[in-house]
Amino acid sequence: MKRRLLISFSLSQDILLSLIASLVSILIIRWTSDPIPGFTILVFKWLVAAAVGTVPGVLISKCSLDVKKYATVRSIARVMTAILIKEAVMMVALVVRLVVLPQMLQYVLILLLDFILTGGALSYLRVASRLLSGHGPNPSQMASRKTALVAGTDDASLNLASELEKEGYDVIGLLTRRPEMNGRVIMDYVVYACKTDEDLENLQWRFGGVDGVFFPRTVMERNDSASDSGDKKEESDGVQQRDRMSLLGHMVKRGFDIGLSSLLLLVFSPVIAVCAYFIKREDGGPVLFVQERIGRGGKPFNIYKFRSMRTDAEASGTPALYSGEEDPRLTRVGSFLRAHHLDELPQLWNVLKGDMSFIGYRPERQFYINQIKHYNPRYDYLFQIRPGVTSYATLYNGYTDTMDKMLTRLDLDLYYLRNHTVWFDIKVLGLTFLSIVTGKKF
Repeated sequence: MKRRLLISFSLSQDILLSLIASLVSILIIRWTSDPIPGFTILVFKWLVAAAVGTVPGVLISKCSLDVKKYATVRSIARVMTAILIKEAVMMVALVVRLVVLPQMLQYVLILLLDFILTGGALSYLRVASRLLSGHGPNPSQMASRKTALVAGTDDASLNLASELEKEGYDVIGLLTRRPEMNGRVIMDYVVYACKTDEDLENLQWRFGGVDGVFFPRTVMERNDSASDSGDKKEESDGVQQRDRMSLLGHMVKRGFDIGLSSLLLLVFSPVIAVCAYFIKREDGGPVLFVQERIGRGGKPFNIYKFRSMRTDAEASGTPALYSGEEDPRLTRVGSFLRAHHLDELPQLWNVLKGDMSFIGYRPERQFYINQIKHYNPRYDYLFQIRPGVTSYATLYNGYTDTMDKMLTRLDLDLYYLRNHTVWFDIKVLGLTFLSIVTGKKF
């Protein structure tokens, strides 16, 4: 029974993702051309043709049976069969002029786009399903695994590096004062020349964060310096953690944020209107919940959500965290909005304005930031980037209703800060979407 439900669910998602791919393909044709007469009817016909092609394609190929085995030759062949059946039907729709486009080149482009996007969507589903099923690396372990630099290049330094690796550290390099050693590789460790504290600080920022600088008994070997502190290994307090993403990556990310938030505001405008109507109708209170949060650069901004709680939820004046589905402050409509993540829709405006990004860290109130920094002052490093509508930490840590969860979330956010790239963001966004459609609770 369980297997049948899984297959049915996979089948439904294959069909949905295939239709989304077809919708995006025809929208791209529209955005890159002059106005197309009767475009709304054209989109409807195109999606009908896509459904007619997709349903028999996935049923005949049985590609939905292999969602968890995407890497096998059989699964790839089944996916390709499903796509080819769909594209054959789409081609027939174009040949018989069920779907009429102004230019012949557009007929070729829309089929090519549909083929590429459908293949990408179905492949993504299989990769993401495997990640969510627990076959990927443990994110908590990834976040807690610390990075380290080791001073020196002699045997004592190499032995210390080996010990640190066994203790769970990622040793990312050896330090020396000798410029001629810079860039050399000793036992798989790259050597970096640092003469001053400023050089060391710049190197830490370059690595996107180093959790510790360790010294062996020899401290700085004879060829590096005549001084010897005689200390055993010590962890540096000068920990730096830097945003890893390049300037170009940030430009791409911001362009993506603007484009996608604009599109989603347009697409979801009917849903937004319906949500606003029912919120207002329930108790006559304000539709939007507006609250000050701390964002990029440590600057405050107003975050927007659909109001999901009673208007007197914090009447005492003391901030209180959301405690889950049983929180007595939730309204009936608000409970539904929270369960389906619809309360976050107004944050699309925050993304468009530039207060937030789709992926980042979840912004907090200053009240809670002060409490978190009491235990871990490195929270300030998050201010290098925009907060997000969702985050890497949210996928695995869910809502934070205790200080322990807040500190775990901070560890995951700092891991994200040290390692995020455009591709990392795409994976987090895709996994978030898959989590929502599969009903995963955050």
